[in-house]
Amino acid sequence: MKKSELIFTAILVPIDFIALIVAAISAYQIRFSDITAEIRPIIFNLPFEQYVNISLMVGFLWILIFALAGLYNAKGFKKITNEISRVILACSTGWVVVIIYMFFKRELFSSRFIILAAWFLAIIYVVCARIFIRWLQRNLYAKGIGIHKAAIIGSEEATNRLAALIYQSKKLGVEITKRFKKLDAKSFTELAELAQKRKIDEIILADANINKTDMLDLYEISDEFHLTFKYTADLLGAKVLKTEVTEIGGIPIIEVQKTPLDGWGKIVKRIFDIVGSIILITLLAPLMILTAIVIKFDSRGSVFYLDYRSGQYGNKFIFYKFRSMLAHLCDGEGPSATTAGNQILKQLEKSDDINTRKEDPLHKIKNDPRVTRVGKFIRRWSIDELPQLFNVLKGDISLVGPRPHMTLETAKYERRHKKVLSIKPGITGLAQISGRSDLNFEEEVKLDTYYIENWSFFRDIAILLRTPMAVMRQRKVY
Repeated sequence: MKKSELIFTAILVPIDFIALIVAAISAYQIRFSDITAEIRPIIFNLPFEQYVNISLMVGFLWILIFALAGLYNAKGFKKITNEISRVILACSTGWVVVIIYMFFKRELFSSRFIILAAWFLAIIYVVCARIFIRWLQRNLYAKGIGIHKAAIIGSEEATNRLAALIYQSKKLGVEITKRFKKLDAKSFTELAELAQKRKIDEIILADANINKTDMLDLYEISDEFHLTFKYTADLLGAKVLKTEVTEIGGIPIIEVQKTPLDGWGKIVKRIFDIVGSIILITLLAPLMILTAIVIKFDSRGSVFYLDYRSGQYGNKFIFYKFRSMLAHLCDGEGPSATTAGNQILKQLEKSDDINTRKEDPLHKIKNDPRVTRVGKFIRRWSIDELPQLFNVLKGDISLVGPRPHMTLETAKYERRHKKVLSIKPGITGLAQISGRSDLNFEEEVKLDTYYIENWSFFRDIAILLRTPMAVMRQRKVY
C-alpha cells in the first residue's frame, strides 16, 4: 500500500474517536439547553465533567466495536454506501451495549434522551467525517499525490474501456505509466526495467485470453520487484462475483455463490418482511379501504385485480392489486382475466406507437383505453400496488426484490433473464427507484441482477427509504 493510504487508514481511528466524543457532548448540550429543558424539565443531576469521563470510556469501547465491524480495514471500502452501513451497524451495536450496561448499572445515565441523541449524532458525525476523508483523498489523487502507477496489458475492448476510465479520472487513484497491447520479449524487458526503476507500482492484466505462460511470467516480475498484480476475470469469472472455497476429500473446490441472500440473510429478510408488512398494512388500512370504496363507485366489478405472476424459481402465485381497468377488459391468466381483455391486449401489442416495450418480453401500453378514471390516479401514485403487502405477509414476495412479472411474460425470457427468478420478487426494488416504468427491460434486468448479487439488509432499507421519492417523481403514466 502507498504511504498516504496507510496514513488515511491510521487517522480514521482518532477522527472517529473525536466524532464520537463530539456527538456525546452535543447530545448533552441539547438536553441541557433552555429550549429542551422547557419542553421536558431536567429532574436529574449529571455533572458535565463526570459525563465527559464516561463518554471517553464509552468512546474507547465503540472504537473497539468499530474495529471488529471492519471499519479500519486497510483496503477500505469501495462504496460509500457499504461504509455507511457498517457505521450504522457499529454505532447501533455500541448503543445496545450501553443500554445493556445501564440495565445492570442504573447510575450510569439518568437520561434516555441523551443516549438516543448521542447514538443518532454519532452516526451523523462519523459518516460526515469519513465522507470528508474520502473527498480529501480523492482530491489528493487528482493532484498526483498517493496515486498508483500502473502498467496495463491487453488489446481487447475491455482493456480499452478500463484504460479510458483511468485516463478520464485521476480521482480513481491510478495512473497508467505504460500500456502494452501485446506481450513479447521486448515488452517483458521494458516492463522489468520500469519495475526496477520503481516507475510502476502495479501490473494490471486486462486480457482474459492471455496464455498461461505469459501470465506466470508477469506474476514472477511482480513478485521479483514487489509489485501489486491484478488481473481481470475470465469469461466465467466475469459472471461470478462471489465464491466460497470448500473441500471434498482434501481437494479444494470453489463453489459459486449466486447471492448473499442465503442462510441467515434469508431468515433476516423474511422476519423483516413479516414485521414490515404488518406495520404497513396497519398504517395504510384507511387508505386501502377508501380506495376500495372509490373503485366500487367508479365502475362495476371486483375491487381487486387477481393475476398469476412468476415468483421465486418461476413458481406461479396469485398476485393482488387494486383493479385499475374496466372489469370485463382485464388481461392476464389469473381469475380476473377475460377473453375480451386478452384479445384487446394482443391488438394493442402490435402497435409501435401504443406498446412502448414491443421489443421486450414485457408489454407496456401507452394511454391504455381500458384504464378507468380512478385507475389512472391510483397507478400514478402506485396506490394500486398496496394489496401486495398481503402477498408479502403470505410469503409470495418480499418488500424489496425484482419486479414480479406475468407468467405470460416470463415465458418469453431468454436464459440470461432468468437470473431475476433466483430470489423472491418484491413490491419495490433497485429498478423501481432507478427509473420505474421508464427503464427498458434489459436495464431493469441488469439492475435486478446487481441487487441479487450484492444483496444486503441495509441496501433493502435504503431502497425502501428511497421508494416514496421515486413514486413522487413525475413519470410516464400508462
